[in-house]
Amino acid sequence: MTPVRTEGRHETAIVDVSAEVDPSATIGPYSVIGPDVQIGARVRVGPHVYIERDTRVAADVHVAKGAVLGTDPQDLKYAGERTFLEVGPRTRIREFATLNRGTAASGLTSVGADALIMAYAHVAHDCRVGDHAVIANAVNMAGHVEIGEWAIVGGLTGIHQFVRVGRHAMVGGAARIVRDVAPYTIATGTPPVSYGVNRVGLKRRGFERDAIRALRSAFREIFRSGAPSRSVAEAFDLSEATPEVRELVEFVRDSRRGIVPGRSELPVDHRTVELPTEDTERE
Repeated sequence: MTPVRTEGRHETAIVDVSAEVDPSATIGPYSVIGPDVQIGARVRVGPHVYIERDTRVAADVHVAKGAVLGTDPQDLKYAGERTFLEVGPRTRIREFATLNRGTAASGLTSVGADALIMAYAHVAHDCRVGDHAVIANAVNMAGHVEIGEWAIVGGLTGIHQFVRVGRHAMVGGAARIVRDVAPYTIATGTPPVSYGVNRVGLKRRGFERDAIRALRSAFREIFRSGAPSRSVAEAFDLSEATPEVRELVEFVRDSRRGIVPGRSELPVDHRTVELPTEDTERE
């Protein structure tokens, strides 16, 4: 039997009268679309999805079964003020992921374009997830986390509130991230360590070899000198720096939570994690 649909909605779906659903969008069985939700063109909402309220879903987004979007922030300071969740075009939100609205602090939680939020991941209030970011299974973000464009966060990772993960960075799975992860770098382990430049990822995204070499040189100077990375960055000469190196250095300088350190900055008894060293990587 063919399911009955009205304007792309399954007969069992519940759509609030104030919601705006593009005629080309599809709403799956038993899904609930709440007040003041906007669903863009060609959006696919799977079965048993709950979009509570005040959520903007851009064109060509796919929301898989059981995902929950636009719910109240899990913050004791939240007092019912009107806030929003925005999801950019072509983003995929997989099964049972949860995305909360913002709080009065910023009013907005946002996920950019072409991102992938995998199953069981949690994007908390006031978070910002950049374009093309990949958030793997069961990643849990606290509030006010920022994930840069093209960043990848491995599964089962917990991210402390107000932490930033820079653009094109990669975080290994099951990490506990309580400090910022510098852009273009790889961080992993327990405790986490910044152990090199995300060379393979940058090559795949079309970065020139000279740009990658400049980043690797800057990384060694900042993270392997034995001095605190912030101190090295403060003294770093940017007069002839590439745009990528400038971004790396300024990110470290501006960090409020501190940067995930290089191995040389860790206490000796914390240097037991076996990690590849960037110096041994082939060009």
